Formats: sequence, structure tokens, C-alpha cells
Amino acid sequence: MHIFASISGTILCLVVLLLSPAAPLSAQERITGFASWIYIDRSGDLTVTETIDVIAAGNRIQRGIYRDFPTDYTNRAGVRVRVGFRVLEVMRDGRAEPYHTEQAANGTRLYIGDRDVFLGPGPHTYSITYQTDRQIGFFADYDELYWNVTGNDWEFPIDKASATIVLPEGASVLQYSIYTGRTGSRASDAEVTEQLDHSISFRTTAPLAPGEGLTVAVAWPKGIVPEPDNLDRTTYFLKDNLTVLAGAAGLLVLFFYYIAVWLKVGKDPEPGVIIPRFEPPEGFTPAAGRYVMRMGFDDKTFTAALVNMAVKKYLVIEDDGNTFHLTKVKKANAGVLTAGEKKIADKLFGGAERLQLKQKNHRTIRDALLALEKSLRTDFEALHFKRNSQYMIPGLLITILVIASIIFTARQREIAGFMSIWLSLWSMGCVALLYGLYNAWKAVLSGGAKISDKGGALFLSLFSLPFLGGWLLGFFVMASAISLVNIVVLLVILTANIVFYHLLRAPTIHGRKIMDQLEGLKLYLSVAEKDRLNLLNPPEMTPALFEKFLPWALALNVEQQWSEQFSSMLAQAAKDGSYDPSWYHSSRPFSARSLASSLGSSLSSTISSSSTAPGSSSGSRGGGSSGGGGGGGGGGGW
Repeated sequence: MHIFASISGTILCLVVLLLSPAAPLSAQERITGFASWIYIDRSGDLTVTETIDVIAAGNRIQRGIYRDFPTDYTNRAGVRVRVGFRVLEVMRDGRAEPYHTEQAANGTRLYIGDRDVFLGPGPHTYSITYQTDRQIGFFADYDELYWNVTGNDWEFPIDKASATIVLPEGASVLQYSIYTGRTGSRASDAEVTEQLDHSISFRTTAPLAPGEGLTVAVAWPKGIVPEPDNLDRTTYFLKDNLTVLAGAAGLLVLFFYYIAVWLKVGKDPEPGVIIPRFEPPEGFTPAAGRYVMRMGFDDKTFTAALVNMAVKKYLVIEDDGNTFHLTKVKKANAGVLTAGEKKIADKLFGGAERLQLKQKNHRTIRDALLALEKSLRTDFEALHFKRNSQYMIPGLLITILVIASIIFTARQREIAGFMSIWLSLWSMGCVALLYGLYNAWKAVLSGGAKISDKGGALFLSLFSLPFLGGWLLGFFVMASAISLVNIVVLLVILTANIVFYHLLRAPTIHGRKIMDQLEGLKLYLSVAEKDRLNLLNPPEMTPALFEKFLPWALALNVEQQWSEQFSSMLAQAAKDGSYDPSWYHSSRPFSARSLASSLGSSLSSTISSSSTAPGSSSGSRGGGSSGGGGGGGGGGGW
């Protein structure tokens, strides 16, 4: 029985060992020694020899090792900095070894070994000699090499690491610092092993785990290594930041193009003398007046048309405190409507008599908006203003070329290309959300907003937060791929297109005269009550006059000023029962101010929502950390 138990135990141990060879074998793969020798030339160039002792077990290290060398950095200003890197020699176990390089996200990856040759298990010694430049930091009182010796991204533990830094001829060590651990660590499990006149040596006093590294910083007196002058810095900047150059050049071309086009076709005729007018231009409705003044259509243009139809006694606007209803007056006279207003009536009511301004009716409301816009464009656009949209095409082509050149010269082309497409689509949704937020809070802050308006604005704000947060995160990822400077360039270019889209619109000579008349009417409608005596023979203040020009006040954005002029008179008339507008019903007590607010902000906001389908630092003075400075990277097996 005892013998059986012993045999069983032995067999069990053998089975366990046979089934799990990978764990101890994998654990054997490590860097037993990492020694770096860094020579600093008086020119500032570095010649570095790294001797890396590894134990291979055929797990990660099959053909050899790879070493990552960062050469592409972004400084504190978000500007790209690219340092030089040139491999001089690669050896394994004292003999030349094949190698090849590939571009990594922020530098170069050096693969050591032959794709078709697999290493035998056991120890191997790799030696890499390379040159690099622009690694010296120039400060007020000293110059410095802040160097990440091992890199912090190795897949393997490092039993021990050391570094010897040979200073330029004539230099001596002023100060130094040592850092170990993960990136950002200020631990110092290392020591100085030797310090001579022109060199200093360091070594770790504890093993480094995967993801940990050794970083050193050594300073020497100024004047030994020539500091780059302004011309050198400018040359470096231009060479390092081709994407910025492409963006800046494209921005200048775009700017000069749009300026030239604006001077040719977009510059407005000089306005005439503006005097108060007591009547609108002949043949114009409030909607047409707003359309010409804005040289475009918006939701408030539609609001002005609805209110004008209401004061003509064609329909009734009802505000129940939660939403608006439009009710067609029985036996309404369609003859009082203009062509555009008739199209609104046909689309809104058809065979019905009542319509609720809710999103469920978005198709009906949207069709009415589009019908009015088409009517206004046909009747008023060509004679009164030019959009000059055809001149935007070359500008958009320039924009596309600039974006393509920035992506093509970016250090992370794939990410930049993907993010440009993603941001283009995501931005459209976010801009729509921001526009909705603007309208919602504008209605709330203008006064007279219903509880549902306030709740809707709050809900939309909370709903928008994650989408806007994702938008900002997208810009951050894009900036990491093309630099913060280029993000600014792209935003300026996109803004320029939007701005000039509006600036290129220009009134005709006749349109400018009509605008002058509308400005005169606006001046009359917005004049304060105390200043009315300064006007020459103004019309008598009556409820009928208030109703007549209320749609015009809405169209010209002076509904609050117009209602203020009638506030006292209409309040008294409502109190004694002599005035109760049949075209507007509200659940709240009547006042001119609340009426203007309800129609100007709340109704416009309701129309908008209901017409939309749901749908660089020093290290040697102790200001550094592990992983900081030049050099660095990491490596692994392949």
C-alpha cells in the first residue's frame, strides 16, 4: 500500500510537470543585464551602445528581440519634436546579426534576428550601437542630458541595469539625479558606482519589473555644447511639423481666396440713411421681411407667418401651458392670406381643423416650413440678395486638400484618418444638439417659459452631456495623432468656411433699399415710449395697431420692445374687458409682455422641436521621474 502511494505520487508529479512546462519556461525569459554606454559629442550628438543579456526560452523570444526607440515627441506647447536616430551596428553573441526597422506610433522599432531563423534556448548577448541628436536640454545655468536608459515598456523583468555617461571634452558633472520604477515614479533604487572628471556611472540596486525602467539626468556647465539659435529652432520646427506647415499654408490660401471672393461678390452695398417708417415695404409680409433681412430662412420666419395669419383671423393660437395648438377659424377667409401663407394653411390643416405642435406631427409641420421657405425663395431671393454659394466650392476643395495633407503627414496616419471621418459624422450630431440646447435655454431664459420648456431644456442638457464628452474625447485623440496645433488649424479652417458662407451672401442694390426700409420700420417698432414724442406724426396707439405690427416686431426681433410700448394700455383694456384677442388663447392671465415672450421664444422653440424627427522640464535638479527625458521605449521578443 505504501509502495502504491509512493508510485502514485511520483506519477502525479510527473503529470503536473509535463502539463505545465510553459509557466517555468516563460518565467526564465528575462533580461539578466542591461548596460548602456552613452558618449556625448561636443556637437550635442549622442553615440549609444546598449548591451542586453537575455535568457531565451522559445516563448516570446523566438527569433530574437525587438527594441523601441522613441523619436517623435510632443512638447508642452503641443508642438511636434522629432529627434534623429541611426543604427550603426547590431550584434548577437559577438557576431553581426541581421535586423530591420519599422515605424512605430512615436518612433522606430528595431527587430533583431532573422525571420527564418529560430534561436536555441539559453543566454544570448545583444549589442546595439546607434546615434541620435537633439537630446540635450539647455537651461539658464547648465546644460543637461535627461536620459531614459532602459525604457519603461519592456515585456521582461530586468535583473540589473547600469549606465555610463561620457561628457563632452572639457565638461564636468555639476549635478545628477537617478530615477527607477514605472513611468512617473520618483523612486531611486540605484546608485553612482563611479564619478570621474568627464564621466559618471550608475547601476540599479534592485531588479526592475516589466514596465519599470532606469532614468538618469546629468548636468554640466553651459557653453561646451553649442545651444541652437533662433534660426536653428525655426529650422527644426519647420522640419518637424510638416503637418502644421501644410495646415497653415492651406489656411492662408483659403483665407486669401475667401477675401478675394468677398471683395468681388460678397461686399454689401452701402446702406442709406435710416429714418423711422410707420409702414412695411409694399408687397412684403413679416415672413418675407425677415427672410430678406436675414438673407435666409429660420424657424422664427415661420413663427412670424403664423402670427400674421392669426391676426388676420384665419387661425387661433392656443397655449395651454404645455404646448401650442393651431385651430383653423370656422368659415375662415383664405382670401386674406398671401401665396406663402396659403401654402402653410394647406400643409398644416389639409382637411383637418386643428393641429397640435408636437413631435408626432413633425412631418406635417416640417412640410409647412419647407413650403413657406420654397415660396419665399421663389418670390424674393433673386431680386433681393445673392447667396453666392457657387464660390464655396473651391473653398471646400481647398479645405479637403488641407485636411488630407495634414492626415498624410501625421505621425499616426491611420488614427488621424479614422478620427477625421468619425469626428465629421459625430460633429454633425453634436452641433445639432448644441443648436437644440441654445434654442431650449433661450426660450427658458427669455421669460414666460412653461414648466415643460424648463424640464425639456434640463433633460436635453443631461442627454447631451455624454455625447459632447465623447466629442471632446475625439478631439483629444485626434490631437494626439496630428498635434494640438493642427487641431487649432482645423478648427480655424472649419470656422472660416462657416463665417464666409454667411459673409458671401450679399443684398442686391434693390435688396439694400428694402433692407433700409425694414431698418426704418424696426427703428419705429423698437423706440421707447418716452421717445415716441420725438417721432413725426406716429400712428395712434391702439390695440389694433399693436396687433397689426406684432408679426413685424417678431420678424425684426423687437417683439419685447414693441409690447413694452403697449403694456400699460393693454393691461387696462384687458382689465375692463375691452380687449381680449380672439386669435390667441392662453391658460395664463393676459399681458403684452407674456404674449410677446410666448410667441417670440416659446412658440419658435416649439416649432423647432416639433418639426424635427425623433431621431519641457529639467531632471537633474530633482524635477524628473522614471520614464522622463529622451531615450526610453522598451522592447520584447519576436
